[in-house]
Amino acid sequence: MRIDIEDLHVAYTGRTVVAGAHLVAAEGEITGLVGPNGSGKSTLLRSVYRHLKPTAGRVLLAGTDLRELTPVQSARHIAALPQERGGDFELTVHEVVAMGRTPYKRAFAGDDAADRDVIARALAGVGMTAAAGRRFTTLSGGERQRVLLARAFAQNPDVLVLDEPTNHLDVRHQVELLALLRTQRRTTLVSLHDLNAAASVCDRLHVLHAGAVIASGPPRQVLTPALLAEVFGVRAAVVDHPLTGDPLIAFDHRAPAGTETAAAAEMATGG
Repeated sequence: MRIDIEDLHVAYTGRTVVAGAHLVAAEGEITGLVGPNGSGKSTLLRSVYRHLKPTAGRVLLAGTDLRELTPVQSARHIAALPQERGGDFELTVHEVVAMGRTPYKRAFAGDDAADRDVIARALAGVGMTAAAGRRFTTLSGGERQRVLLARAFAQNPDVLVLDEPTNHLDVRHQVELLALLRTQRRTTLVSLHDLNAAASVCDRLHVLHAGAVIASGPPRQVLTPALLAEVFGVRAAVVDHPLTGDPLIAFDHRAPAGTETAAAAEMATGG
């Protein structure tokens, strides 16, 4: 299912955080949100999974305004992995993942054979089958992240909304998680700090800056040295990845303060 965000405004504590955002997450594609801290990425995602109510604008799921759906209907279509992970669950890993089946069950109903199959496949997908009987509270941060992702998979959603899903993961599990998202081919809306990961895994990127979407398109089109200087304040070159051919951003970690601003001004004036 496709997600359309139209003229979205979100404000809380008296401050506008997202101001007139327009973007699309096409069916079956991975759509990335990138931008500096405070640009509005998490706030926008919270509006998609209905943790926050927009002050104006709409979020459409396959053409239907989310406000027309009940929470259960939304949960059958959209699963989220927020940055705020909740408290420590005094549950086993299996029980945490089983929470993803809640939108499909009557109150107090137990797991049936179909539920158990979905849960097993979700655990296997994130490499946590062997931990099914462990207490969630005994897991490392990276292990917890993978279990919560399995819970989202167990929800069997049409749309995945993931806010910094690679946080707390080591390099191997970051690579495995992003590869897993590619194989899922669900409509996925994901925020990522790692621009090279975003360039590799995403079909389309939307760049947020000060609450507005200022650039959209395929990673190679969007992640230019001029944009990186303007939005992120860094000096960088964009080259081809030697293994995959994807855009690879090489940052100049030696650039003195102000170099990136000057470079952006020079590019803007054609100098």
